[in-house]
Amino acid sequence: MSKILVTGGTGYIGSHTVVELHNAGYQVVIVDDLSNSNIKILDQIEAIIGIRPTFHQFDLCNEEKVKAFALAHTDISGIIHFAASKAVGESVQNPLKYYRNNFFSLINLLISFNKKINFVFSSSCTVYGQPDTLPVTESAKVKQAESPYGNTKQIAEEILTETAAVTPDLNVIALRYFNPVGAHKTALIGELPNGVPANLVPFITQSAIGKRGPITVYGNDYDTPDGSAIRDYIHVVDLAKAHVAAIKRMEAGEADGNYEIFNIGTGKGSSVLEIIKAFESTTGETLKYQIGARREGDIEKIYGDVAKSNSLLGWKAALDLNEMMRSAWEWEKYIKSNPF
Repeated sequence: MSKILVTGGTGYIGSHTVVELHNAGYQVVIVDDLSNSNIKILDQIEAIIGIRPTFHQFDLCNEEKVKAFALAHTDISGIIHFAASKAVGESVQNPLKYYRNNFFSLINLLISFNKKINFVFSSSCTVYGQPDTLPVTESAKVKQAESPYGNTKQIAEEILTETAAVTPDLNVIALRYFNPVGAHKTALIGELPNGVPANLVPFITQSAIGKRGPITVYGNDYDTPDGSAIRDYIHVVDLAKAHVAAIKRMEAGEADGNYEIFNIGTGKGSSVLEIIKAFESTTGETLKYQIGARREGDIEKIYGDVAKSNSLLGWKAALDLNEMMRSAWEWEKYIKSNPF
């Protein structure tokens, strides 16, 4: 049974990936500083999988702590690296926070785990900017980032590419994923943003339950069918399973070289207004929303070509938009009754 380190493992995508790793037979160790997550998520994971994952709380930007951790855990064979700051809007307002958190943590891991290691990097479709052609493929040109957050993903991929090129023991798969939404079918884990949500769906669910006011649709004058921005939304459980598939691919020696990139999405774009309507039709709830100005750093439309991940990873998104909305709503209702 391989042992996998999941950084940011009490976060939204990380917690779901911990569950899917366990389901696939892996041992899991979590490192998280809890800056954007809650320690109670460990209880929730335990309730789902029946065991409590090993957990260590510290900041991966602390090089000495990362080195000490690596020395004490020489049996770790894989790393799935989620730990990073991730809000586009916040990154525009506070770029230094993003450059510090997202680079120092990655570099410290690469320096400290200087042995044979399989490394899955949490990248993003933001590296494509506004693509010239849709759906966007992995071979599309990486454009100048629209935000400091997007820039950290671009530069992190460059760091990994150049490091893997001169480090035969380092195998890397960068997963460029689109917009994760939804929650686990048990409604025991889901997206739990600190403060006002920066992402659409948690704001929708918080608005529907009365925690927030009306939803703001940032722009209705884009060149899209209804004027609102289009994204490729993917269920978080499908996304979590893609990380397991990436680890398995490297373990099986199937990777084409020691650095690969995969799009992880559904291959279909949905607009902000379509998401609002899907939530209403799936849950029976009526949402209040208003149209606002475009948001700095946002792009008009993007959705991915996922043929490569379907073929080479043996992975495909299985859960549809209705299930994304249903599970997100069940999670919101759960945390209202069981506050964190």
